[in-house]
Amino acid sequence: MPSSTIENYLKAILVRSGREEGMVATGVIAEALTVTPGTATTMVKGMASQGLVEYHPHAGVKLTNRGRALALAVLRKHRLIETFLVQVLKMDWAEVHEEAEALEHAISDRVLARLDALLGHPATDPHGDPIPSQKHPRLETKAAATLATCPLAKPMRVARITDQTPTFLEFVQQTGLKPGAKVQVKTRDPASGVVQCELGAGKETALGLAVAGKIEVEAG
Repeated sequence: MPSSTIENYLKAILVRSGREEGMVATGVIAEALTVTPGTATTMVKGMASQGLVEYHPHAGVKLTNRGRALALAVLRKHRLIETFLVQVLKMDWAEVHEEAEALEHAISDRVLARLDALLGHPATDPHGDPIPSQKHPRLETKAAATLATCPLAKPMRVARITDQTPTFLEFVQQTGLKPGAKVQVKTRDPASGVVQCELGAGKETALGLAVAGKIEVEAG
């Protein structure tokens, strides 16, 4: 079994490889894991020797089929644990990431299966991130609309929050734009960079374009 450090690298590469699952620069990996670029480079070279990644100097790193399977398994554990902590233990969704980071390396597949069943086999975690299934482990393949790109005056539902820093999640909670919330974009002004949104019960909120681009929505 890979070490917890290797699992962290695999997950970081998977999450940052995008929907096309392309190359990820070692600098991006280093930033994600708060290590030096030299440390990240040394680590991915070792992972390449184990057949977990393809390493291309000056280009980046790409998961092999074996590495991708392991990364999806770790990501599945992480997102199911976050869901358990929020739904069952009633923890704040802005606080569960660090707890899941620790628990994902210790939980067995047997316990994970029980958690999945207890939760009703959820398709997404509390932030709207897709949970890879056990039978068909994969991530989403289609691009999603955001509050910065969706049609105006059309009923939408918040599907996912892509910025999961505690500060941003607290902001989302305060505005009421958590996954599942109904919302319409009334106006979008590229010149001022302001997106005016209407939520249920006549509540309105104004967002910057950059912020709006971190909130994925779907027709609803």
